[in-house]
Amino acid sequence: MAALDPPARLGLAVSGGGDSMALLHLAQHWGGADLLVATVNHGLRPEAATEAALVAQEAARLGLPHVTLHWRGWDGRGNLQDQARQARQELLRDWAAREALGAIVLGHTRDDQAETLLLRLARGSGVDGLAGMAARREDGPLLWLRPLLSCSRDELRDWLRARGVGWINDPSNDDPRFDRVKIRQALAALDLDPARLAETATRMAEARAVLDQTAQDAARDLGRSDAGDIVFDRRRFDALAIDTRQRLLAEALRQIASSPYRPRLSALQMALAAPRATLHGCLITRSAKDVRITREAQAVRGVTARLCADWDQRWSFTPPKGPICKDRLEIRALGAEGLAQCPDRNFWHLPRASLLASPAIWDGARLIAAPLAGFAPEWQANPRPFTGVLAELTNSH
Repeated sequence: MAALDPPARLGLAVSGGGDSMALLHLAQHWGGADLLVATVNHGLRPEAATEAALVAQEAARLGLPHVTLHWRGWDGRGNLQDQARQARQELLRDWAAREALGAIVLGHTRDDQAETLLLRLARGSGVDGLAGMAARREDGPLLWLRPLLSCSRDELRDWLRARGVGWINDPSNDDPRFDRVKIRQALAALDLDPARLAETATRMAEARAVLDQTAQDAARDLGRSDAGDIVFDRRRFDALAIDTRQRLLAEALRQIASSPYRPRLSALQMALAAPRATLHGCLITRSAKDVRITREAQAVRGVTARLCADWDQRWSFTPPKGPICKDRLEIRALGAEGLAQCPDRNFWHLPRASLLASPAIWDGARLIAAPLAGFAPEWQANPRPFTGVLAELTNSH
């Protein structure tokens, strides 16, 4: 855990299964961390409430606060496990924001890593997918930590038995309708070694790090940050190796959309080949000179935030000095209605499409400030800095 450089305030995601119960008890040995515990009840099994209550009881016995987070979004359609996973992460992410947690710690093991590798191999994933789950992953201001990736499920359960600690067996872990269960059964039937598969994921992660460094060098040389947009020199961008282009575009889309995941490779390939494309809540446009990635106006239509909060998970405002009635003001997209109130095009330093999706201050239907369009520039709109392979982009505004 120390190698992951954890922050002082941590959230533990504990379902009650053997892996997460081991995580709960092992966390007591880390020292110096302020720990909170959450269990997600997906509402899919009647036993789930009882299981969450057992986790709450165990957390209380260890002197840790616990909360149960409820998901009620399943409508019986689509991929249940994928939707449940996304909902679980969103619930935990919101909980972390409410509790000012620096990281959420997950109980994934070496066996989970092996299963993930095979699942992604079956789906035709490239180097990034075959790198498996990262032990430490940045998600905006939040970290996701997996300190147990070097441990097997059997080791953790032996550790629990030795201490007289029980756990809950979820019957869905043996349901062959789910892809991960099929992979788990295939691992056993073929006598594949999870440790060796996890080593393969480690080698892939090392290869990904090299490719990421190449992309970071390219971003620094031919890219820039333009008031929240990302702009690449088109001629030099098109001359890059295909993997580097895909990597740069995927990361630009992910960060501008504040998404924890990159788009699918097939969608990236189509977007790279088109003169104009919308993908991942962003707009990609090509001119003779540049490739520009900006937020798509439709994606932020109806997104609001109070003046003191972040808008679209990436914009904050610094108001001018003097008295301001903050309670009446909110942040919304400028949109066509707001842009019509910014008629002086001499102050439009961004393309129209970028301005439509840019943040503005509103008092009801009245526009108060749109600094990126030159309206009330005494207000300052501050985009969240780019990170990872885009961290060294120069700022043009």
